[in-house]
Amino acid sequence: MQKGIYTLILRLTEPKEIRIGALGIISFKPGYYIYAGSALGSGGLSRVSRHIRFYRERYRKAKWHIDYLMEEAVLEKTICAETGDRLECILAAGISGDCVENFGCSDCDCKSHLFFREEEPTEEILSVFKKMGLVSHEHQVK
Repeated sequence: MQKGIYTLILRLTEPKEIRIGALGIISFKPGYYIYAGSALGSGGLSRVSRHIRFYRERYRKAKWHIDYLMEEAVLEKTICAETGDRLECILAAGISGDCVENFGCSDCDCKSHLFFREEEPTEEILSVFKKMGLVSHEHQVK
């Protein structure tokens, strides 16, 4: 199974107050949200397919921070890269900027793994992967 790191690009069209598990209720403004994650476990990058399946089918209760956001936002795109190295924190640092503090980073020392942009961020994210020396692949979610 291919292992790697990935981003999910989500979009909110209006302001929302969303309960994000133990983080509590968070105010989200309209725009794009970029989630940086890792897929180094036994399932590898199939984790991204599971995110897409959860988004489309809601086949289980929300468990992870990103699940709660995906219940309210539009999942527009994924961008992935193969690597066996634990690089999701470097990816998050490369994206940085306006973020939702403590989101998706309970197992590391990062400030966040969820970032906000007013404008569509695909080119910016592709640039971060390239600067990391990784070959990335985009997938439009329908």
